[in-house]
Amino acid sequence: MEYRFDDRALDARTFLAFVQQVWPGNYDEDKTETALTKTINITARENGKLTGCLRILTDGCFFGTITELLVLPACRGQGVGRALMELARAHTPTPLYFGAKPGAEGFYEKIGCERSLPSFLIPRSGDREEE
Repeated sequence: MEYRFDDRALDARTFLAFVQQVWPGNYDEDKTETALTKTINITARENGKLTGCLRILTDGCFFGTITELLVLPACRGQGVGRALMELARAHTPTPLYFGAKPGAEGFYEKIGCERSLPSFLIPRSGDREEE
């Protein structure tokens, strides 16, 4: 497995083909390309094929967040997620905050992450249904 920190070669087409195998959805390629340029992308590749990705959004001084940690289902349980998290911990300029998918909390605790504050969402104007 080859790991790359701040993988600037990661493009939207490759990333979206990978994401469809992990978290299928209708994603905009142009917006995804823009998003990838604004994050630190840590990737795992096996024989050139993307098998895992962790993205960090940070101000570089005080705050950072992991926007997602994704690993191909066939590669789970092989240490890919752990290795991506270790690279994030070793190279991030700030503490990292993130939300965990329900049921995944045990994985994060097992690798030394600490529970933190609950999170909140401010929906964009027009995204929230009227009460």
